[in-house]
Amino acid sequence: MTPTPGPTVRDVGFDDLDARTAYAVWRLRQDVFVVEQECPYPDLDGRDLEPSTRHLLLERDGGLVGYARVLDEGDHARVGRVLLDRSARGQGLADLLLRTALEGLEQREVRLDAQSPLADWYAGFGFEVTGPEFLEDGIGHLPMRRPAQPAAGTSA
Repeated sequence: MTPTPGPTVRDVGFDDLDARTAYAVWRLRQDVFVVEQECPYPDLDGRDLEPSTRHLLLERDGGLVGYARVLDEGDHARVGRVLLDRSARGQGLADLLLRTALEGLEQREVRLDAQSPLADWYAGFGFEVTGPEFLEDGIGHLPMRRPAQPAAGTSA
């Protein structure tokens, strides 16, 4: 009997998304943000298409169970659209997804807008709150940033 491989995260650009995978991404984002969280918003904002955008696909048993997007905003990177399918929650998979999102960004500041109840979770990855809570689509969010990390062998 062959063991079932664990979850994996693929890090791809838009042009590397085949049609079925792109559909699965948009469906999952819609299911979580628009339907489950009842936040009708323009998910297809054009940023998915940018050549520097990283799409992180958390896959298990051949299906998409999580997603995150990393944007290049010039002087910093921005992590967003972090989500898990209901079936994948409570298993530590979000940690794997965010760790993968942060790979290669050690020398850059990283920003995100965290849903307020998740601020402590993001703080565990080095993020700090940088401003007051604000409402986005009726859900409280906090602006957060993780400062650039000094390169190994250098002082801050």
